[in-house]
Amino acid sequence: MEKNYKLIVPNIKDKQRLDKYITMFVENATRTKVQKSINMGNVLVNGNFVKSNYILKPFDEIDIELPVPEKQEILPEDIPLDIVFEDAFLLIVNKPAGMVTHPAYKNYSGTLVNAVMYYSMKKKDSLSSLNGFERAGIVHRLDKDTSGLLVIAKDEVTHSKLSNLFMRHDIEREYQSIVWGHLRQKSGVIEARLARDKKDRKKVAILRDDEKGGKNAITLYEVIKEYEFLSLLRLRLKTGRTHQIRVHLSSKGHPVFGDETYGGRLPHSVNLTNNIKARIKNLLDVMPRQALHAKVLGFVHPRTREKLHFESELPADMLNVLEILGNETP
Repeated sequence: MEKNYKLIVPNIKDKQRLDKYITMFVENATRTKVQKSINMGNVLVNGNFVKSNYILKPFDEIDIELPVPEKQEILPEDIPLDIVFEDAFLLIVNKPAGMVTHPAYKNYSGTLVNAVMYYSMKKKDSLSSLNGFERAGIVHRLDKDTSGLLVIAKDEVTHSKLSNLFMRHDIEREYQSIVWGHLRQKSGVIEARLARDKKDRKKVAILRDDEKGGKNAITLYEVIKEYEFLSLLRLRLKTGRTHQIRVHLSSKGHPVFGDETYGGRLPHSVNLTNNIKARIKNLLDVMPRQALHAKVLGFVHPRTREKLHFESELPADMLNVLEILGNETP
């Protein structure tokens, strides 16, 4: 089975190879797969056959035919779950860092969905199929390397009502994060429109005022504690965009510590002596992912009308970093 795509190159100034360009703008298109399709004649530029190393020109039209991987069966898996709350209508789970929320290309097992399916099957319980069987009632998501609280619906009515709460922003959500540097203002609001990065579709970028489109995103922050070259922040979301916190903080020059995608594994706002370099390396070894945790989740139960409020302790890796920072003498 194949899927067709058409790309029109904007008025670019940098030299870009055809194969690399396609992998940035077509989801799940690996460079190997793209090169194979080009060699087979399944990629045309302005109606002509070209090579993988063809250098694109402004306004080139690219027609692409790529094989689509067969949809894989999603199976229940006996994976431990940290269940914070459960009743007849919903589950609250504490997702560990490193676990994908729901299956996608190259991640059809080991996900939260696989774990929830097994847990539900074992209990002979139900899960909402509102957004498809493969979502297993999961109402919202966290990035793979973000830890913290998630809500899962057991039936379609509960799922729909919870989704409406998220849409209306009637959900209390608080994150904590370790970030680079010290923020000039100790509390404030970051607001900017977000959209997929034009150069890398796996990333999100802030749009300039003269750029159209995107979705507005609002993050409220407050400094909890400052260390020598890092800070611990409390963050609340007024919107729930993909990578919102990570992109907002990076745009202010304070990326989330350990966040490889948005500059968090490179030093910021620090005088790099040999001693500091060694300490930073040690801290990054402790924190192999972005130091971001969904700590608080609160809402009015959509069926019982009970006010619910849940808090999750910071995971071991973040606590270890803070302990090291607290014990260090500058």
